[in-house]
Amino acid sequence: MQNLRDREKLADWDKSYLWHPFTQMQDWLTEDPVIIERGEGVYLIDIDGNRYLDGIASMWTNIHGHNHPKLNTALKTQLEKIAHSTLLGYSNIPAIELAKKLVEISPSGLNKVFFSDNGSTAVEVALKIAIQYWQHKGQKERTLFLHFDNAYHGDTVGAMSVGGVPAFHNTFKSLLFETIRVSAPETNSDKKKEDNSKLTTDLWLNSVERTLFENKGTVAGIILEPLIQGAGGMLVSPKGFLKGVEELARQHGTLLIVDEVMTGFGRTGRMWACEHEEVSPDILCTAKGLTAGYLPLAATLTTDDIFNAFLGEYRDLKTFFHGHTFTGNPLACAVALENIAIFERENLIEKIQETIQHLHDRLQKFYNLKHVGDIRSCGLAVGIELMKNPKTCDLYPFEEKVGIRVCNAALKRGVILRPLVNTIVLMPPLQITISELDSLLEITYKAIAEVTEQC
Repeated sequence: MQNLRDREKLADWDKSYLWHPFTQMQDWLTEDPVIIERGEGVYLIDIDGNRYLDGIASMWTNIHGHNHPKLNTALKTQLEKIAHSTLLGYSNIPAIELAKKLVEISPSGLNKVFFSDNGSTAVEVALKIAIQYWQHKGQKERTLFLHFDNAYHGDTVGAMSVGGVPAFHNTFKSLLFETIRVSAPETNSDKKKEDNSKLTTDLWLNSVERTLFENKGTVAGIILEPLIQGAGGMLVSPKGFLKGVEELARQHGTLLIVDEVMTGFGRTGRMWACEHEEVSPDILCTAKGLTAGYLPLAATLTTDDIFNAFLGEYRDLKTFFHGHTFTGNPLACAVALENIAIFERENLIEKIQETIQHLHDRLQKFYNLKHVGDIRSCGLAVGIELMKNPKTCDLYPFEEKVGIRVCNAALKRGVILRPLVNTIVLMPPLQITISELDSLLEITYKAIAEVTEQC
């Protein structure tokens, strides 16, 4: 625990030198910051010794809890060997072993792994691979990507170009390349009937098919977040939509790119969201959970057919000219390997099914709150949408910052959350216990009730 003088110094340095992501700094400069010093299991501990349940898994990355002994050991063991060596023209043991392991646990057909460092970059890699693939296949007119409203694939220019969240992307329109944007499926909830869900699926698949016909021969790929759109509002696609998109991609001879950056590594209740509908994409992007929240690492997996299109004589310039300094970093790869080993040793996917069911059952209570308009969940990913009047779908004004106020109320009770405007996101570590999950839900419930009763 820091003394008062040290705490004030750190807070002052933060406000003097740091620029925080996705944060209105004018507000931040007037607040007393929570400065995290360490972690234990699902808890974060600040410099004052206060403990907070990590309700968002440190931005959707933490799987097995903080300060995990097995992950710590893997990191230390690798550190005693080497921290980094380049993958440009050379190789290293953890990168080789992790690539092999990812192929073994991923959807069938994905046999090649390209490493990078974060989700946005994994998507950039996927987009560039797709464009260059079609050039090598003699179909240079395939330059467009089909993507969806409310999609979020990252903050780099290519990832933003296939995104669909106006608040994040509109400022940078002049930088973005041309794409084809179609309406995403309507959100599904427990209150909707199964036949309505099927109708929704059919309507949006018709929209995708029509768009492909209208742009015949020019679509390089379809990119989507499988089952649930994350930063766009925790929007759950109806059953069968993902499989239907795969079938349309095959029929129209274009590539299917799935962004499993958030959904991968057990978040939806399977290792990959694709597995729920037996989908085998041409390209898969993964990041967040890959190292269980320890280090930046991402991977873009693809098929032999795509990889082989890049093979040729040096003079042919078929090389994929992309990479960065820390590609295949041995420390990150070693932790990722242990992360997967924990999944396998503990049979984690089966283990979390009880947790998922408990979460689903307990969430129904939130409909008792008069300002909860919708609850959307998929596995251990939840969005609780708050509305001024759910009966008329009357939303809270953006400037009232209701979502932020709810998260602040939860913070005072010992839970860390983060909103998507007025949608409260719950995305705890997969290893959270039932009692810890109950605490998370109880505090979230009270925070929502407190704030919305004042609005």
